[in-house]
Amino acid sequence: MLFSVLNGTQAQNGSDVTLTSEKFLLDPMDLKILTAMQLDAGQSVGDIASTVGLSQTPCWRRIKRMKDAGIITAIIATVDREAVGLGFTSYAFVKLAMPSRENMSTFDALVMGWPEVVICERVTGAVDYLIKVVTTDIKAYDVFLRDKLLAGDLVSDVQSRIVVSTVKDTPALPLSLPSR
Repeated sequence: MLFSVLNGTQAQNGSDVTLTSEKFLLDPMDLKILTAMQLDAGQSVGDIASTVGLSQTPCWRRIKRMKDAGIITAIIATVDREAVGLGFTSYAFVKLAMPSRENMSTFDALVMGWPEVVICERVTGAVDYLIKVVTTDIKAYDVFLRDKLLAGDLVSDVQSRIVVSTVKDTPALPLSLPSR
């Protein structure tokens, strides 16, 4: 299968899974490397190469090429939020008072400055945004709501959903999913 990373189109290409961007083609070996890195990006290039069946230098070149193309956007540590005292998570559906281009840009800029918001998605439907907020506890969430999210006239409604249990939380993308 052939996927265009930048424009989202899909095409059939035999039985191999292949991804592409405007800059180059991702072949099955690239997908193996990405899968290994999604499981543990802290591995050495030698360990990744061994896992996928390549020698170290070609593996390093492929990783560098994917970084340069923007396929690999960051290599980060995944932190256990409860271990660092951030045991409260809420999803908030946010409706802007007036969903204009200017207000959306203003809200986007505000969210970028709020460390409590770890995910912000502009969505369709009855609300304008879905945000994931992580704080120490419900009191800290209330302070976030009052002092940041509802501080001005930009937001007309917030509906919160408090997480009681996280069943699955992974940043890994499903690279091996078959095309429909």
